[in-house]
Amino acid sequence: MHLYLVRHAHAVDGDNDEVRPLSGKGLMQIRKLGRLLRDADAIEAKEVWHSPLVRALDTAERLAEVLRLPATRRVVAGLRSNDDPTIIAKRLSELRHPVMIVGHEPLLSTLATLLVTGRDDPPRFVFKKCAVLRLDRETGGWTVHWMISPEVV
Repeated sequence: MHLYLVRHAHAVDGDNDEVRPLSGKGLMQIRKLGRLLRDADAIEAKEVWHSPLVRALDTAERLAEVLRLPATRRVVAGLRSNDDPTIIAKRLSELRHPVMIVGHEPLLSTLATLLVTGRDDPPRFVFKKCAVLRLDRETGGWTVHWMISPEVV
C-alpha cells in the first residue's frame, strides 16, 4: 500500500485559522508540484483525506485536479495540527488501498515518524508547505519511498 502525506500549500494570513484560503504562492506551489508528480506518474490514490481547514481542503481539491486523480475526497477527523497521530495510524493499518492525506504540521511529521519508527518522538521528518512524502507499507512495516519539498520543484 502507498501512502502520500502532503502538507497544505502556502495560505494567506488571517485571524480565523479555520478559514484561511491558499495564497497566490500556494496556488503556484500546487500547479508546479502537481505537474511534476503527474508527468512522473508518481501518485496513485483511491482516496484523498484532508482536515476540515480551508487551506487543506483547497490543497486536496486543486492537487487532485492537477494530477487528474479520480479519487474520493473526504474530510477526516484527526488531521488537525495537534491531533494524536495514533488515531490516523490505526485507520491506516486497516486499509488496503493507496491514500493521500493532506494535513498540517506537526501532525504529519509525528505521523510519518510513528509509522516508520514505531514512535512519534522525536520527529524524523520536516514537512515544508506543499511537501509530499510517499511511504510504502510492506511486510514488516512502513518504509520511505521518496520525499519532495517545494524547493525541488
